[in-house]
Amino acid sequence: MTQIKRIVILTGAGISAESGIDTFRAAGGLWEQHRVEDVATPEGFARNPDLVLGFYDMRRAALAHVAPNPAHAALARLQGEFAGDVLLVTQNVDDLHERGGSRQVLHMHGELKSALCLACEARSPWHAPMLDRPPCPVCAAPSLRPDVVWFGEMPYEMGRIYQALETCDLFVSIGTSGAVYPAAGFVEEARRAGARTLELNLEPSEGSHRFDESRLGPASVLVPAWVEEVLTTTS
Repeated sequence: MTQIKRIVILTGAGISAESGIDTFRAAGGLWEQHRVEDVATPEGFARNPDLVLGFYDMRRAALAHVAPNPAHAALARLQGEFAGDVLLVTQNVDDLHERGGSRQVLHMHGELKSALCLACEARSPWHAPMLDRPPCPVCAAPSLRPDVVWFGEMPYEMGRIYQALETCDLFVSIGTSGAVYPAAGFVEEARRAGARTLELNLEPSEGSHRFDESRLGPASVLVPAWVEEVLTTTS
């Protein structure tokens, strides 16, 4: 690992699951007994906005009852102590990376604590419910929706992510299913650029065969051990 200067890390639902945040892929495609198509698509929002707004109000409120786990803390330590560059990209919409100490996080699927105005397209920090149609802080229109990327929508920061993948020395995927694109294709982008690739996951993902190495186990155990290994061998 002595030649590693640039690391790109992708995290998925598996890193937050140990903090108590459920992933729909672990429950037959259901989130709190709702079909993903009903609560995580533009079509679902158009059909029943009250259902969708109430669902995300519940998820936002639930963040107060969960805490970062050792995996989040370890990645924050890596960002703080690694001599090179560490880009942390997450598919998660929670704020556990930030609360765990990370200061540079790209939320490619948006954030629960952000609101998007459909009238003026402004994004605003948001902590309150949306079900009662509060006004946009920028234009005052009652047109807020969760600033979360739903199925069928384009993830955020893709240009910056692909640029980082083209120049990284190591790509690490943590707690992902390997089933949702474009994130599932990041490992191939990194491999084409000559990067070493590593998967840290509870069980083999759908894309495990694409990685140079796959380590299986809980993220709260694997990630701190890997971070210690990186910092020890690159110091």
